[in-house]
Amino acid sequence: MASTLLLGLWGITRENSMWRDEAATWQVAHRTVPEIWHLLDRVDVVHGLYYLFMHGVFTVFGDSLLALRLPSVLAMTGAAALVALLGTRLAGRWAGQAAGLAFALIPAVQRYAQEGRSYALVTACVALACWLLVAALDSPSAGRWTAYGTALLVAALLNWFSLLALCAHAVTIALIRPPRASVLRWTAAASAAVTGALPLVLASKAQSEQISWIPPVSRSTLLGLSLTLLAGALCAWPSLRGPHVPRSTRFPLAALALPLLTLPPLLLLTASLARPVYLDRYVLFSHLGLALLVGAACQALALRLRTHIPPGRTTAVLLTLALLGLLPFHLSLRGAAGRIDDVLSTAENVTTVRRAGDVVLFIPAARRDTALVTPTAFTGTKDAALLQRPVEHGTLNGEEATPDRITEVLLAARRVVVVSDAGAASAATPRDRAKLRTLGAHFVRCAEISERGRKVTVYQHRDTLCVPGDVAATSRQPVP
Repeated sequence: MASTLLLGLWGITRENSMWRDEAATWQVAHRTVPEIWHLLDRVDVVHGLYYLFMHGVFTVFGDSLLALRLPSVLAMTGAAALVALLGTRLAGRWAGQAAGLAFALIPAVQRYAQEGRSYALVTACVALACWLLVAALDSPSAGRWTAYGTALLVAALLNWFSLLALCAHAVTIALIRPPRASVLRWTAAASAAVTGALPLVLASKAQSEQISWIPPVSRSTLLGLSLTLLAGALCAWPSLRGPHVPRSTRFPLAALALPLLTLPPLLLLTASLARPVYLDRYVLFSHLGLALLVGAACQALALRLRTHIPPGRTTAVLLTLALLGLLPFHLSLRGAAGRIDDVLSTAENVTTVRRAGDVVLFIPAARRDTALVTPTAFTGTKDAALLQRPVEHGTLNGEEATPDRITEVLLAARRVVVVSDAGAASAATPRDRAKLRTLGAHFVRCAEISERGRKVTVYQHRDTLCVPGDVAATSRQPVP
């Protein structure tokens, strides 16, 4: 727990950066509860419980990057403790210690331990469900089965893809063949969790256009998943052939860990053949299985070396070497470049170039999150496209005016500040096409700052003189 907590706190502000997904959490958590409900009725209902939770966090502790990310750090810390307890119960003390430390070092765990999103909390809930499953199968009681179902339900309400863990647990049940009474109780608890999450599943299906941006599974994704599953299989081999399972449990560690590692990502991958839905963060909890298998493998290796060094020290040495090997990756995660963009640095760049009376454009509209997170950076400017603010509209980006109205506002402007993604601006909607068409026909690009995945560009109307020293002198990347 201490290792996971320290690693999570290390560089938690990520050089004072915030990427687009965290910006969504930030702006929604600042809304009132009725405003959040209004939002969920239209978009992002799948994250509703998490948004309400973060609203409470900000209300009690104030808003800051630390408050945004600390719940994820604490959730991963709790998950690491549960992994250690599971490893100890299923394979022995040193396996548990190694599993907990291995979990803390997994790159994906490190990444989402420092993000203001729900995935770390989901992982902690699934870890608790796994521990309760083992405890209930060893010593059945109504309270444990109720707690198991509750943990799964909370995980599902945070992100219902976590219900894929039930498929893994079903395989675990089939492998260990517990008494019929335990099977029936597991079925009842699992059914209760699914039933409780069903309204959320149906509501989010009606908002499925929100994930239309997810690309088809790429070769790199397949390669990364294949390597992860191969590593898990290799780690499972010595644990299957190692010393006998402790008497305190009814089944081997691999019966829980292997299905948990393999089934959720493979099932989500299979679903992506019909419609792309696969993102590794949706099944982040599957790394719980990997950590357990790594812990068991470390213990088996330490015992087979048969040296005078205690197994605990051997596993500590192995995991220290792993930490050193992964250090460059961990360092990159804690920098601003560790995510695809940075909302806060973009706001700073807008402050550098904006002037009172400037018109602002966001291409696409989702880049408006920069202004929603740091509105002071846009003081004195006018949003050329915004018709209704996000809070009133019940969306993340608000409602934009018609293409003709946007064109009319732009033609009356002298200077326009455009916030867009780095690279060529895309025009996926008629509104964005109207924005780019008007800029190209009537404006001259005077300055540009491209930094941390986003671009701030200053345009001046062709009827006015664009003086390089007037604008570009403040730009880090002036365009002639």
